[in-house]
Amino acid sequence: MIVVDRSTWGSLRVTGGDRVRFLQGLTTINVEALGDGAHAWGAILNPKGRVLSVVNIARSGDTFIVACEASLTAKTRALLEKYAVMDDVTFEPQAGPSHQTWHDVGSVWTAPIVAGDHPHAVPEAEIAAERLRVHAGFLRYGCDVDEDHFPFETPLVKLLDYGKGCYVGQEPVFRVHAQGNSARLLRGFVVEGGEPLPEHAPIKHPAKDNAGAVTSQVLGDGGTTLALGYMHRTAWEPGSIVEIDGRRATVFELPFGS
Repeated sequence: MIVVDRSTWGSLRVTGGDRVRFLQGLTTINVEALGDGAHAWGAILNPKGRVLSVVNIARSGDTFIVACEASLTAKTRALLEKYAVMDDVTFEPQAGPSHQTWHDVGSVWTAPIVAGDHPHAVPEAEIAAERLRVHAGFLRYGCDVDEDHFPFETPLVKLLDYGKGCYVGQEPVFRVHAQGNSARLLRGFVVEGGEPLPEHAPIKHPAKDNAGAVTSQVLGDGGTTLALGYMHRTAWEPGSIVEIDGRRATVFELPFGS
């Protein structure tokens, strides 16, 4: 078990008569289906389906809490305010300590963000926390995902609700879902050797020299390096052996271990 400090993350309290309809139409999350105390991860997209922000939305009575990485705080609030032109909705920043408790790889995407201090909370950059994050494919914005990516190229694809109705960026997302033609996917890698990889190290596959590039990395166990990276559709098969910075690596579907 690892308790991860989230005190630096941005948090907005969303209220107002149009709060449900507004968040439902702006995010990939099925806000209407969230029961009291429930939460979900998703994204705010642009009209072309690109990821502008990755957010967690939690419901507490008649209030919604939108949380995101510290680097996304200002951008996320600006996006909400941009779209809230004629809506009865207000955004109130919330400050104070918070944390997540990760029991295993599976809980990284499901653990709620809990308000308050925890005596055993560690920074998110702590190596044990980073290992779990990479194993789970838990996205870091600006590193593993940005405005050049679609949600269906990332683990967010498993959280997309294709029955929730219209939202900004829905059309291209639904089109790819129907056609099944994503050009790349985020994969996990176990790389031989514990030396750091070059930033954005290229991934070489027997069928394609320029098959992808590394986005995140962390020292693994037993003299290995754990990494995330995007792979082209011709090379993303789990179990494939690839080369990263001259080192042998195995491709894994996310999440990939504990």
